[in-house]
Amino acid sequence: MLNKTESILLIEDDRVDIMTVQRALKKNKISNPLFIARTGHEAFNMLRGDHGEKQVTPALILLDLNLPKMSGIEFLHKIRNDPNLSDQRIIVLTSSNEPKDRDAAFEYDVDDYIVKPHSFSEFTRAIATILELWE
Repeated sequence: MLNKTESILLIEDDRVDIMTVQRALKKNKISNPLFIARTGHEAFNMLRGDHGEKQVTPALILLDLNLPKMSGIEFLHKIRNDPNLSDQRIIVLTSSNEPKDRDAAFEYDVDDYIVKPHSFSEFTRAIATILELWE
């Protein structure tokens, strides 16, 4: 079962999607610490504790692919090539249903690839599925 002290890092730039993930976690009675990075650069700095960021060591990363400054695929490339971070569990949670994006993500050994549902109830079920995979 999910340890309540293990944290989740959400890498997402869209404010509405951030709030939707927060609501879906609450609806699923998940109160684990949730850290939010709005860019791949910010997330990488959080993971490494660089540039004044508090270092976080999440048990799970939820990654959007469509990010400013550094795409999700670029983030995956960077994290998988860092020996201190390469074993992070990452689930892609994105609006892209493009086969090329899915294939590119799986080249970097993501744990799963989930296309963001449009309705909140489907989104809540998607979060529940993610958490089942995490156990």
